Amino acid sequence: MAWQQSPSPAAANSSPPPAPTTVISLDEDLLREIFLRLPSLPSLVRAALSCRTFLGAVRSSPAFRRSFREAHLPPLLGLFFDPEVPSIPAFAPLRRRADPDLAAAVRGADFFLTRLPADDDTFPGWAIEGCCDGNVLLQNCSLEQFAVYNPLARALDLIPVPPDKIFDGARGDAKYLGCYILSSEEGGEPLRLVYTCHDKSRARAAVFSSESREWQIFPWSEAVTPLPEDQHWLKVGTLVNGFVYWIHTNEAYILVLNTATLHFSQMDLPPTLVARDLIFRVGETKDGKPCIVCPIDFELFVWVRGAEDDGIERWIFDQRFPLETIVEVTESTLVEHGDLKVVATIGGFVYFSTMETFLDGHNPSWFMSLCMETGELATLFQRRFDGHPHPYIMAWPPCLIDNQVHPQLEGA
Repeated sequence: MAWQQSPSPAAANSSPPPAPTTVISLDEDLLREIFLRLPSLPSLVRAALSCRTFLGAVRSSPAFRRSFREAHLPPLLGLFFDPEVPSIPAFAPLRRRADPDLAAAVRGADFFLTRLPADDDTFPGWAIEGCCDGNVLLQNCSLEQFAVYNPLARALDLIPVPPDKIFDGARGDAKYLGCYILSSEEGGEPLRLVYTCHDKSRARAAVFSSESREWQIFPWSEAVTPLPEDQHWLKVGTLVNGFVYWIHTNEAYILVLNTATLHFSQMDLPPTLVARDLIFRVGETKDGKPCIVCPIDFELFVWVRGAEDDGIERWIFDQRFPLETIVEVTESTLVEHGDLKVVATIGGFVYFSTMETFLDGHNPSWFMSLCMETGELATLFQRRFDGHPHPYIMAWPPCLIDNQVHPQLEGA
């Protein structure tokens, strides 16, 4: 019999080699630290939906979502262009070859709005009211419906227009003013719409809740002072952080609706802008404060709403941005660009074009963005200005919040 040497005590007591560490074996805190270093929200979505472990780490932590939002601006995916006549709006995507995940998000979305119903295939009859938190709000007058559609999630909610009694008690002719989506970043709350109208001196609101599926109509506001001289006395409104702002047609003041209390009030304009016949709109800064951006020649002037030393809130002139560098960026001349037209100011970014609306539908315009924090100017694309533009910004997907299960992972 061959002699066998017994194992040494050290060998007998040695433990097996540790299992190799993989990404799946990391705890959720480490995973979230890794995810914070991803370049964009589309990259995070792609990573989170790759397995249940990653998805659970992302949607189980509101603190992580706040940190990611602070470190990564929500990406602009493109602009909808709404034609003058009701139809299916066109979408111009933002092309960024350096970000393949953003390109994948655009390719996977339904920006052709194919789920919208229509009673006439050749004339669908839909017009965009606005974009908010990843949803597109549209109205179809012939169907007497609103549609709230998320092109990324392909989620559609059809809502009837308010009953005609919203116009009861009007002084003179009552006119539609605008409709707006009320939502929250974290989701989980019923969808709400606020519908507004006005008569010759007052305004009124109605609120729809997806929970009750009914409209609640609120009383007419107090008459504004001084009384308007024109029946069309308000311009297009802008929803900013729970408030809707309408600029008076003659730039006399701003009418404001608090969507939490449904109370209307008046707000002064910056003295520089009163009765100047300039084109400007209210927008929002990076931290959600109301701001006004006004183009004058080839400069953008910015006012921010805030309190000064006396504690009274007013419009405070913030800064001006000379934009003659447009000539260098686009390799053209100022004469070729015409006037500047601010499209929207969202999250501290000013989106604008270099031609006045419908000045020349055959001559392409440059669409650009300006970061108010850094002053960085970026080109988006060149396109004919043949419709009302609406920037579409990607919101935090519902499938990454709380315990909602993504259908692709069901049964995985």
